[in-house]
Amino acid sequence: MTDTYKTTRIAFIKARWHADIVDRAHEGFVAAAAQLMPGATVEAFDVPGAFEMPLLAKKLGQTGRYHAVVAAALVVDGGIYRHDFVAAAVVEGLMAAQMQTGVPVFSVSLTPHNFQPAEALTSFFRNHFVKKGEEAAHAVRQVLDLNATLSAGGTKGA
Repeated sequence: MTDTYKTTRIAFIKARWHADIVDRAHEGFVAAAAQLMPGATVEAFDVPGAFEMPLLAKKLGQTGRYHAVVAAALVVDGGIYRHDFVAAAVVEGLMAAQMQTGVPVFSVSLTPHNFQPAEALTSFFRNHFVKKGEEAAHAVRQVLDLNATLSAGGTKGA
């Protein structure tokens, strides 16, 4: 079982807005991936914000080096623009990246409606992002296993 994932490479994109929160998703992902996919390599890539994630996800997918790409961001209402249009553009862009490259792309991008930089909320989201990172690792493993089954000509789960 240990050798199953030894050649697996996963790219993890982290938006730098609210990095103290977003980085927790990476921590949760790496910890869970070590248990779920022993031997897999997770490489981190930083981008300024969520809006830059889809293009990098596409470029990473096109390299052929990665079996999956995960993108994490916290998109909040800054009072100047509607954060929902940014979040929608990011999710649509990530979906397009996976459809164009054939490499699965996963989103750990959250868009709270009432985020304020108060310690109680910041602490909540830090902890929540760890959990979301762990959940993303489970999703990556499930999709990679399904892809391996399909590549081997199987129909497990179909």
